[in-house]
Amino acid sequence: MAACFSVCRLHMRGADRLLKLCPNSDLQAQRRLARTTFATKAQTVNKTLHAAPTSVESFSSIQDERRERAERSVLISCPPKINERKFLDYLSKHGDIRNYFFYQTYGMYAVVEFSSKESIAALQGSCTIPSVQHEASVPFKSRLLSLKWTGSIGPTTLNCQEQLPISINELIQQLSKQESIDQQMQCLTEAYQLTEENISLRFLVCSLLRDIAAAYFPECIIRPFGSTVNSFGKLGCDLDMFLDLDGVSGQNKKKGSGLSLEYQVKRGASERNVTQSILSVIAECVDQFSPGCVGVQKILNARCPLVRFSHQPSGFQCDLTANNRVAIKSSELLFVYGSLDARVRYLVFTVRCWARVHGITSGIPGAWITNFSLTVLVLFFLQQRTPAVLPTLDQLRDLAGPSDKCVIEGNDCTIVSDLSKIKLQGNTDTLEKLLQEFFEFYGSFAFNRSSINIRKGIEQNKPEAAALHIQNPFEPNLNVSKNVNATQIERFVALCRESAWLLQQGEVLKRSAAQSADQIPPWGLAALLLPSVAESAGVKGRRKKKREPASERIKTLLQSLKSGRGGAGEKQSSDDQRH
Repeated sequence: MAACFSVCRLHMRGADRLLKLCPNSDLQAQRRLARTTFATKAQTVNKTLHAAPTSVESFSSIQDERRERAERSVLISCPPKINERKFLDYLSKHGDIRNYFFYQTYGMYAVVEFSSKESIAALQGSCTIPSVQHEASVPFKSRLLSLKWTGSIGPTTLNCQEQLPISINELIQQLSKQESIDQQMQCLTEAYQLTEENISLRFLVCSLLRDIAAAYFPECIIRPFGSTVNSFGKLGCDLDMFLDLDGVSGQNKKKGSGLSLEYQVKRGASERNVTQSILSVIAECVDQFSPGCVGVQKILNARCPLVRFSHQPSGFQCDLTANNRVAIKSSELLFVYGSLDARVRYLVFTVRCWARVHGITSGIPGAWITNFSLTVLVLFFLQQRTPAVLPTLDQLRDLAGPSDKCVIEGNDCTIVSDLSKIKLQGNTDTLEKLLQEFFEFYGSFAFNRSSINIRKGIEQNKPEAAALHIQNPFEPNLNVSKNVNATQIERFVALCRESAWLLQQGEVLKRSAAQSADQIPPWGLAALLLPSVAESAGVKGRRKKKREPASERIKTLLQSLKSGRGGAGEKQSSDDQRH
């Protein structure tokens, strides 16, 4: 799959070169040109859909490599108009540049990766602390820099990387142009997934925050987890980070002399109190010293204490936790599943988009199903196929070697890191069939008495009276969906049944032979994203409504299809585009 996406990026690079040759093209034209590559990419991905997974680097080695690259990078605030060649010539005086890209959030920014850390030191040596009238500057020398441009500008055409997903309206248009539901699901994934540039920016933000924490804990590491690294991240999603202090423990004792030295340290009443104290101090430093970090909040009394803030230069909403190693293992588990079969990611992205459009998931806390719970539901469904698409967590544990052994707070979190050891069972179901049967599976699932368990890959009796019970993969005594209430389960089931029914209708499955490609009415997956689906399921406004007869529902659907895009997504909030 990794090789497949590399090929796709080559197509994008071709479009990028064409954009650079069109200095008079406006931003909308550039976006239209870039997005015409979706169909080509979908065809490329389709060729390797059922291919056996090629050699994939381990989760830890990928994260280590990205973190090392981030340590050789700087983030530079640039003037609105800048000459790219002069910019690179100036920076190249301090060392060889390995990679760079521009993007826009609260202004124009550039991420520049040098070949060595020495180049970073040389660049910082040429920087000055700005003097501001009537104010005092905090003399903290970070790798977030500002470029002052006083000479002539010259040509200013730049290719800026997108940091947010396309709108639901635009997505429906792109999906309607595809030739099959399989290609629609691939197109959706390509449009929504994190780009390599966005991931690089996320690791750089972690590295900048680590520079702050290292003043107190020089051996610490700030590790991203969740959507940033689990292969299911969507453009605009939050940046979850973990303050790893394992390297600070200093457990290396030399035997033989009978003598040893220990650090004198402060002691706390409990590990939780120590975590709260550390995060409180880090939060103060971020608030007072770290440029670009605003809205710092200490949420220290939560089950997992955290610090929340906005990083304006990147546009990311950030959460920093500590002693949250189980979350890292959960991220690795999802990464493993996403790497085994390309269909896993396509189905997860599709179901997540469908759920967000119809209000099953939300960007705010509440009784909604979370993205993690929804992803586990997809994984469990794929374990139930005959033959199974994915192995169980116990099977991944049994394949693990001695170096993979991992026990966290008494819980066995061991999973195999060498993916070549995993032998799949050869399921060849199409994406269309998997999507159809996902809706059928959960449209008739006994949520009132059964629990989801991806460790065993079986349904179990509920151990507690919760509307939805999904066993935490690594903490079996916890229910990851305890927040979900009965109303939300009813809405989820109703929408699954309605979507399964629609995918059985010939009018939905067939693409219309419209005269113009821009006038193709929504069909297939695109039709499932229309508001009329929720209305027919009786769940509009999250209130149950009397179900219409089948004939009326077909009539409503056909009217939506004839009206083009049916106003889909007009009421989607900006928050919907972030997650």
